Amino acid sequence: DYNENLLIKRIEKYQYNSAIALISDAGSPLISDPGYNLIQDYIKKNLYITTIPGPSSILSSLQLSGLPINNFEFFGFVSKNKAAMNAQAIKLQNIISTSVFFISGNRLIGFLKDLQNANINRKVAVCKELTKKNEWVFRGDIKKIIDEINKDKSNLKGEFTLLIQGNKIPKKTIHTTIETQIKILLKKFSLTEVVKIVHKLTNISKKEIYKKALLLKK
Repeated sequence: DYNENLLIKRIEKYQYNSAIALISDAGSPLISDPGYNLIQDYIKKNLYITTIPGPSSILSSLQLSGLPINNFEFFGFVSKNKAAMNAQAIKLQNIISTSVFFISGNRLIGFLKDLQNANINRKVAVCKELTKKNEWVFRGDIKKIIDEINKDKSNLKGEFTLLIQGNKIPKKTIHTTIETQIKILLKKFSLTEVVKIVHKLTNISKKEIYKKALLLKK
């Protein structure tokens, strides 16, 4: 933080009469990057800021992962602390979107094992050195990926993006208790009203409720 604040002070004399570019040789800046503080400083001073889109390992890894990407959540770097790393793995049990992490090679296997211990039995993708000469992507279940990486320890050298498939929401079904409630409601309300009431109470799809109510009404 000290170095970042010192840099901001050094460029203050240029900021009102010059164009300043913030560039990076490691993908698009500001994502898990100290340049964030510089932008915050400029916003507070009401200075004009724009962006020129550059490569982003987050978007590139999502595109290559083969996992659902219409809904994703980025968590930054996996924690260096073992207990915090384990807590991050447990947190993923209830996340339904694809999760994206930055992670170093020396923590990768440990975090994958934490995921196994947390019963995260889903597809994952490990992306290494994207857009560079030695890039590769491993896709599959966690055990398969651990086995692939362990075949060659040099696989753990470089920069990694880890993606984890979201937890699937179990489909809600109409069980016997709900059937009984539908029968009771049908004696007092119209079919359309029953569908609305049961949907509001159970969040089961209106289509499923309508089909069941239609059968029970006969």
